[in-house]
Amino acid sequence: MITGLTEQETIRRNSLNELIRLGINPYPPDTFEVNVKASDIKKYFPADNTLFQEASIAGRIMSRRIMGAASFVELQDESGRIQLYVKRDDVCPGEDKTLYNTVFKKLLDIGDIIGVTGYVFITQMGEITIHAKKLTLLSKSLRPLPIVKEKEDAVFDAFTDPEQRYRQRYLDMIVNPEVRDVFIKRNLLINSMRTYLNAKSYLEVETPVLQPLYGGAAARPFKTHHNALDMVLYLRIANELYLKRLIVGGYDGVYEFSKDFRNEGMDRFHNPEFTQMELYVAYKDYEWMMNLVEEMVEKIALDLHGTTLVQVGENMIDFKRPWKRFTMFEVIEHFTGISIEGKPEEELVAIAKELNVPIDRTMAKGKIIDQIFGEKCEPFLVQPTFITDYPVEMSPLAKKHRTKDGLVERFEAICNGKELCNAFSELNDPIDQRERFESQLELGKRGDDESMVLDEDFLRALEFGMPPTAGLGIGIDRLTMIMTNSQSIQDVLFFPQMRPEKTNPAQ
Repeated sequence: MITGLTEQETIRRNSLNELIRLGINPYPPDTFEVNVKASDIKKYFPADNTLFQEASIAGRIMSRRIMGAASFVELQDESGRIQLYVKRDDVCPGEDKTLYNTVFKKLLDIGDIIGVTGYVFITQMGEITIHAKKLTLLSKSLRPLPIVKEKEDAVFDAFTDPEQRYRQRYLDMIVNPEVRDVFIKRNLLINSMRTYLNAKSYLEVETPVLQPLYGGAAARPFKTHHNALDMVLYLRIANELYLKRLIVGGYDGVYEFSKDFRNEGMDRFHNPEFTQMELYVAYKDYEWMMNLVEEMVEKIALDLHGTTLVQVGENMIDFKRPWKRFTMFEVIEHFTGISIEGKPEEELVAIAKELNVPIDRTMAKGKIIDQIFGEKCEPFLVQPTFITDYPVEMSPLAKKHRTKDGLVERFEAICNGKELCNAFSELNDPIDQRERFESQLELGKRGDDESMVLDEDFLRALEFGMPPTAGLGIGIDRLTMIMTNSQSIQDVLFFPQMRPEKTNPAQ
């Protein structure tokens, strides 16, 4: 016996048992043929009232008004809600009125999933309604939805507590159906990007999630153990080094929508599991890649909204090309009034302290500059902006700048105060790459747990020759946040990572 049930849960389980006693399977195995959605009826019926005279629809009971021998029900399917008219003599045409009097009136509840066949008409109140001719129980709900009143018109609890919404996303989508629209737009966004890249004949590929060496980004990995091989493996933090191996192998353009994992803190912009799209194109550079990003993101905005203007909080973001461009040193001087170009590490430490930018002893020159930028510049870049030409210490996988000593050919796109993407002219000099990896090892000895490791196989691949290549990583979650006006990364993930839930073991 299950203990700790609420009164409502007990009532529903008793109803379940009574249905079974009456010979009604509360979870029937049969297929229920659906031939219409609620949104289609509402879209097309007013213009042509001869349509949907043999409608078959399924969904969840969201409210009901029982008035003796007839009732009105609000049914919710994937596309929206529609009213049902259920008349006892129609759903029970013979003398036996058990289906209506006992099953429908007493044993069905708000939240139950039913199938209905009937015809569409307009009530005297002017509401498009399905007149039910047959009603089938498809799934009995054993837990009540978060509503204040259950017997008549349901008044739903707001269900706005973020933690509960993220933990019970299924319930969030039932009572807040607009949440589903965010994930529909996320799907459209990915399809728009995929269509754009496929039109350029780039190959979509898959690379390993479990890797013997993690690389391609500055991040702390998740670690696991493979029993059969008796070896340590890591969940990938990026797929860059594998995709560049494919460029070495002869492909001119490859991309992947990848699930990446970083063992880092969580906030409204970070989840330990996230999605990014990485793209590598041979014989191109970062200037070319900036133009591609502008064009692709502009297309996504148009595909999702029909305009390049997207409302994000209080800001109206315009993705129309061209976007503004500043170098890293230019933007820091603009916002702080201090030029850091050419400054040694000791001076950068002093400047950071002067600006009240938090740093620690593990941070070398590159991380100090990145910290100053993140604290004093990034939050104020609202419109899409490219920040270019980073110090070499910040970018161990990027090619040295062709004209500016000490810099690399790298850009980040910043929008609404956060990084949207990161891209390089990729480093294809194996000797320089080895030296950069070795410098990262030294940072690791200083205590930087996000420093990169030395990947001998990747270096071996470069020694066979990699053509000049432009690479891009663009955060799908961040871009979805912007395109759907969502305030937290948890709002655009079906099932964000959460702390363990404290529950009653008896439940």
